[in-house]
Amino acid sequence: MNRVKLAVGQWRRELPDLDLLPMEVVGYLKTSQLITKGRLDAFFKQHGLQAGEFDVLATLRRAGEPYALTPTQLFEALMLSSGGMTNRLDRLERAGLIQRSPNPDDRRGTLVSLTAQGRELIDRLIPLHVENEARLLEPLTREEQETLNRLLGKLLDGLEGE
Repeated sequence: MNRVKLAVGQWRRELPDLDLLPMEVVGYLKTSQLITKGRLDAFFKQHGLQAGEFDVLATLRRAGEPYALTPTQLFEALMLSSGGMTNRLDRLERAGLIQRSPNPDDRRGTLVSLTAQGRELIDRLIPLHVENEARLLEPLTREEQETLNRLLGKLLDGLEGE
């Protein structure tokens, strides 16, 4: 059932002079995000991870050799608080997927890096993750996905510029 259409239809009946396009678009964005998050979370759980843990591993991997970042670089890349980052790092370290070591460029700092096990896991999961995301987008043609990508990029640029 399309709850967005239902709600907008009810509002159109009650307030026929109100332009409801903004409500409809935001409703579709929010609802799509909730469904997408649920399906992504299920994928990560199936592979023994939480979404945030996957994000840490993926961020370290895409940083390139030597697959290491400072905790500050990580939480800035992931838009997290330092406390939230610490909890994720603790779990990943206990699982043997990352390691913390002294930062050779900063005596007081640490580096977080992928272990061999962490790199193997993320290298195995990234293609599966992209396949999962492709399944989520199957209702749209490739051309529609490209159009949506451009439009969402434009929206995000505008929102971040405010």
